[in-house]
Amino acid sequence: MAATSPNKVKSRDFQQLTPVWNILFNVAAGLFAFVCVFPFLFVTIISFTAESALNNNGYRLIPEKWSLDAYSYLFKAGDQLLRSYGVTIIVTLVGTVISMVLISLFAYAVSRKTFKYRNFFAFFAFFTMLFNGGMVPTYIVSTQLLGLKDSIWALILPLAVNAFYIMIMRTFFSTSVPDAIIESGKIDGAGEFGIFFRLVLPLSLPGLATIGLFSTLGYWNDWFNALLYIDEPTLVPLQSMLMRIENSMQFILQNSQNASVSTGLLQSMPQDSSRMAMVVLATGPIVLAYPFFQRYFVQGLTVGAVKE
Repeated sequence: MAATSPNKVKSRDFQQLTPVWNILFNVAAGLFAFVCVFPFLFVTIISFTAESALNNNGYRLIPEKWSLDAYSYLFKAGDQLLRSYGVTIIVTLVGTVISMVLISLFAYAVSRKTFKYRNFFAFFAFFTMLFNGGMVPTYIVSTQLLGLKDSIWALILPLAVNAFYIMIMRTFFSTSVPDAIIESGKIDGAGEFGIFFRLVLPLSLPGLATIGLFSTLGYWNDWFNALLYIDEPTLVPLQSMLMRIENSMQFILQNSQNASVSTGLLQSMPQDSSRMAMVVLATGPIVLAYPFFQRYFVQGLTVGAVKE
């Protein structure tokens, strides 16, 4: 009877252990995903909890009493909250597209070794990461020189170009777009813009999705530019609107001893649950954007290849 090879024994033992390790890795990944998702789910549950139940029992995973008072209180602003949602959505969509176009064009230019002034423009972008003119000069340029005061462009243009994102895309173009692709486009008679839009961008979807996601988060969460440049109520974005509601609540609570503040108003104000509802309103829509970016990540990883 022939002796069993040691390699075959090791292979058989490895095959027996593989399902066990797969189960352990899946359980660990599931626990990690649960830890990441649970805080947002808990905040959502609290936002639907009655304020009286929070005062009596504190935060609970299963509330004693469910309520929509927090959302009703926030939507008492009427059309203003919905208008702020619309402004934020428009600013996020338009700003992200403009940002991706400007950043990708700039980064592609400084990534090409054949571009004579690429070091100068790369340093020009990098220098802005170290030094800036400050808030007062920026405000003067934006309001007096560019005339962006009470304009929706005041929420878009200041965030349109980010030097850090340029460096990310420059590195991506340098390492992930082969020179053979560009040379093949030149041989076929394509111009610089034709090569960029037809050959380079389809291979750069992972990088574009990365800066697109960063830009989307930046525009969606921005409230500071609205604080500086926006006084028109119809142009107030969502984050700034929620901040104003929070400030109004804090003002009422801090002046609760004043005779002009009625006890009924304080009792009807959902303090903790409304704050959680603000988090849900501000975070919920942007969470839905992640699957779309993930789809572009997967597509970009499977687009084309170069055979030497």
